[in-house]
Amino acid sequence: MSLAKENFLRTKLITCLQRLDPLSPPRWGKMNVQQMIEHFSGDAVPCASGRVHFEKIITPPEHLEKLRDFMMSEKPFNENTKNPLMADEPLPCRYKTLQGAIGALQEELIYFFEVFEKNPSLITRNPFFGDLTFEQNVQLLYKHALHHLRQFGAEPAMH
Repeated sequence: MSLAKENFLRTKLITCLQRLDPLSPPRWGKMNVQQMIEHFSGDAVPCASGRVHFEKIITPPEHLEKLRDFMMSEKPFNENTKNPLMADEPLPCRYKTLQGAIGALQEELIYFFEVFEKNPSLITRNPFFGDLTFEQNVQLLYKHALHHLRQFGAEPAMH
């Protein structure tokens, strides 16, 4: 388990997002800064915590091991990685302000860590990567966060 990645999600991600210029154009994709943050707080983190529940794993079983190996690697997501569960066009913003969106993400991250502190052996289902432990969820959230920070030219120095 990477404590550095867990620490990044607990203490550094929000600061990185607060430093983003809300008008920064994405290097790829269609989401603006606030839509990206709302995607993370409305999709990625609630899936990891189990707040959003998925019955089905959409990855074919014969591809799951390879996909999970990628997830656990340091190899980044490709630019313009298509998420078949998302619409072609970004959703309208749910929050009036960027700070509201960041606050919602902060609350989801706190909830994620609390859920696993109460039940360390919890397994949550990701529709792409399957049933994940706390450590696997931290790895995936970290990888996903870096992907979107890179999208807006804000990848942090980690090492």
